[in-house]
Amino acid sequence: DDNVNGLNVIHVSGTKGKGSTCAFINSFLTAHGERTGFPRKIGLYTSPHLKHVRERIQIDSKPMSEKLFAKYVFEVWHGLSGKISPGPRYLQLLFLISVHAFINEGIDVAIYETHNGGEFDATNVIQKSVVTGVTTIGMDHVEQLGPLIENIAWHKAGIFKPGSPAFSTFQEPAAATVLQQRASEKNVTLQFIGVNPSIPHDALALKPEVQRTNCSLAIALANTFLEVKAPQEHCILASQDILKDGAHNELSIQKAAQWFIDATLEGGQG
Repeated sequence: DDNVNGLNVIHVSGTKGKGSTCAFINSFLTAHGERTGFPRKIGLYTSPHLKHVRERIQIDSKPMSEKLFAKYVFEVWHGLSGKISPGPRYLQLLFLISVHAFINEGIDVAIYETHNGGEFDATNVIQKSVVTGVTTIGMDHVEQLGPLIENIAWHKAGIFKPGSPAFSTFQEPAAATVLQQRASEKNVTLQFIGVNPSIPHDALALKPEVQRTNCSLAIALANTFLEVKAPQEHCILASQDILKDGAHNELSIQKAAQWFIDATLEGGQG
């Protein structure tokens, strides 16, 4: 669908740090847009929510209002009524609402975090992404995606799209091999990246090494998006987009919440 492809999707999968990476991308592109005028409007689809389900679908870093959210829920629900049986499951419905909202709100870029896996994830109906990224892969949702890390990596790489570049953090050798194989099968250029040396050492949100890794992946994904979609004179993040005053205070809260969620889930799986 041309409308869906026109969302200019940045798609992120992985086990640890998906939410953090998407939040970083959102922050960097917001700062870049305020400085240059592009992107003007940013959509972010992430999970889980902390208080309200509307937190999962954000436009310009804010959850949709209750009125707007209800409007799009009912439009999607009525649009599907009588056309498919059974109806969409919870996460499928939320994804469809996000797509409908982003199209109607005229966003310039849509940042999508997968739910679980990738290959069969509800978000993977997107047929064309500007760029895709994979965060650190671990042993999550083994019952659905495993039993081995190679199986999990296979699912995570399912978001790779032919002709669209992909980036990954450094992975365990077994997972990296699978990512490379899937990239080759899909005609995707895959690049593994380490910590970006331009990242400041004194930013509170970036003290944990894992967040420096997530931030580095986010920089690569945001820059690739800008290279493809931004006006030529503004096709790369500037240092002030990454170091903008106040940005890391907001990020610290988001990262702390995401870190707690990730750590809790990891501990529960241990």
